[in-house]
Amino acid sequence: MTIAFDSGISRNPFNYQKIEQISRDVSTTWIPLTTVADQLNLYGDTSQDDLLYGLELAARMMVEDHLGISIFPTGYRVYYGVSAMTSPDVTLDLPVSTVSVDAVKYWNSGNTLTTVATNGYYYDASGPKIVVTSAPSDLNNSRTNPIYAEVTQAASELANYPTVQQASLLLLMHLYNNRSETHDKIMRRIPIGVDYLLRPYKDLVL
Repeated sequence: MTIAFDSGISRNPFNYQKIEQISRDVSTTWIPLTTVADQLNLYGDTSQDDLLYGLELAARMMVEDHLGISIFPTGYRVYYGVSAMTSPDVTLDLPVSTVSVDAVKYWNSGNTLTTVATNGYYYDASGPKIVVTSAPSDLNNSRTNPIYAEVTQAASELANYPTVQQASLLLLMHLYNNRSETHDKIMRRIPIGVDYLLRPYKDLVL
């Protein structure tokens, strides 16, 4: 997944220009299949386990994307333009919080990808942002976004909340009961209960 911002028209108030999701757990089960089967009244029926496994993953990813959290750790690569290095206090804004910084890299004037030493930056969780204490002076100005940071967003504590898990089960039930695209004139809405269960945990955008 890549999200890019056009600096000429973007309303993005932060200094990152593009975001790539570079790693995501798409195999580990979050909610046990026995719980999923109980939700669907499939007591003792294991003949659909492969289907339920896929639906559980899909529902979990929908919850993650809706809330902007990671049920399991997720990796991102965040790109920055030269302007990010021109302010007195050099900072690299991050699109996600509760992260560990895996690397900060840049292309130098010789077009060589260079890694910033770990003692040349630190993570400021109050931002969230990376504060660069040893800014590179030989950036490749011919590249649109010569700087990038690789970070891993930690698993959210919301993963253990019964309300969040129940919202995922409601989504899963909706996917199970509507396994093909809806073509009738009545819009089949995602269960309204999902909105109410997840609303308290969704960040407000001001």
